[in-house]
Amino acid sequence: MKSKFNILYVSSEVFPFTPIGALGEISGALPKYLKNFGHDIRVIMPNYRAINERKYVLRDVIRLQGIKIRIGEQVYEASAKSAFIPESKVQVYFLDNKHFFDREGLYADAATGKEYEDNPERFMFFSKGCLEILKLLHWQPDIIHCNDWQTAIIPPLLKTVYREDDFFKNTKTLLSIYTLSEEGAFEASAERLGLPESAFAELGLEGNEWVNFLKMGLHFAELLNTSSPATFKKLPKQFSNSNFAELIKKRKNDIHSIENGVDEQIWNPESDGLIPANFSRRDLSGKSKNKEELLKRFGLRFNNSIPLVSMVTRHPEDEVSDLLVEMAEQVLHLDLQLLIVGAAAAKHKKRLKAIQKEYAGKIGVEPHFDAALLHLIFAGSDGCLLPSRFQSCGLSQLYGLAYGAIPIVYQGGSGAEQVQDVNAGNGAGNGFFFNELDAKELIRVFKTVLKSYEKKDFWTKIVQNAMKQDFSWDASAQKYVKLYQKLMATKASSK
Repeated sequence: MKSKFNILYVSSEVFPFTPIGALGEISGALPKYLKNFGHDIRVIMPNYRAINERKYVLRDVIRLQGIKIRIGEQVYEASAKSAFIPESKVQVYFLDNKHFFDREGLYADAATGKEYEDNPERFMFFSKGCLEILKLLHWQPDIIHCNDWQTAIIPPLLKTVYREDDFFKNTKTLLSIYTLSEEGAFEASAERLGLPESAFAELGLEGNEWVNFLKMGLHFAELLNTSSPATFKKLPKQFSNSNFAELIKKRKNDIHSIENGVDEQIWNPESDGLIPANFSRRDLSGKSKNKEELLKRFGLRFNNSIPLVSMVTRHPEDEVSDLLVEMAEQVLHLDLQLLIVGAAAAKHKKRLKAIQKEYAGKIGVEPHFDAALLHLIFAGSDGCLLPSRFQSCGLSQLYGLAYGAIPIVYQGGSGAEQVQDVNAGNGAGNGFFFNELDAKELIRVFKTVLKSYEKKDFWTKIVQNAMKQDFSWDASAQKYVKLYQKLMATKASSK
């Protein structure tokens, strides 16, 4: 077996080209570390309007112009540009089509928040375009690493539309799933998307029923993985389609879990250029300076004698964030300050505005964040509440640990694997668990945090425990290499 692989990494988001998001952060980091191990890894993503072509020096690729891609009865034209992930030698191809990708939002209208009705066509076009680019480049991948529903249609395409294409006869697919809140389920027929009826028949569906990109990827990909061991236990309950449980049971031996890492080129409090004051586990003095700047950013008074707890939400459906907003007034009766940033802030805008007025100086709210603000939040916060039950990316707790923003984690949610509950006696541990999604339990954990914060030496020990953890991408990338080796050893599927 080859020791080095040709790997195509396909993602709908790659940081820093797209706005900061968990999928993009992973897609911008993992390929760099795999490249360092000597693998020929290339990345393909859509060329969205949001991408700054001048800043990242995107160049036209002559052989990748005028690509014809059929979606159902329609034929669309694509082209591609190329650049490199900054500070790396990882080449990225940007699939370009103004009709599908020259829009204000990636998946939804930025003004209305409504998902684009043609998302199934958009990401079928992207997925087919990836395969056509490979053929035009004459570069045969051993592995196509797909990510989330937006690229989950590639495995079924290879097993149906491209089944007789010798170019892909030795190519294997891995599908990584990072979120359980989005399946890519659409009321779209096989004819509309240009999929053969056989792709639906293997799932027991008629061609005129709803298509579920993620479900099809779960069925057709050779191997599957998540970044949380608990994720697939939740899949049957969380997905809308009742026969997901049967599919997960059928694929259980093909499902693997690899925890994410932290890109230390970007997320390192000792060298982070996006924060006002650098600091380390041995010298935490910069932490309070960042806290002061963060509070100033939200118009709040600096008081280092009380803890600042932040919650950054990416998905409006998160139950933990809903619970916190519902009981924000109860939390704010405690001697602490609270920041609510992201989707929860946007979803509960009116209610939070009223709470801000009543509890002036104790709560800050911001619906939008960028990379600079996100770095400042982790650098300046004393604690970070992890709001997600379903998001399996597992990045926020890693950033919290790296920057000494102690994770406050729902034990049944994502991020719990890397957190050890603090021992009230000896200070062992690096975070705080709450065990139920109810007001009583959330208040209990906040009071526990407060008691720990009051004892400065005790709190410093917790912070140092957190920051000494090693969550670099090196270890995770090595696990991916082993999974790729396993993937290439699998027998060709007849699907």
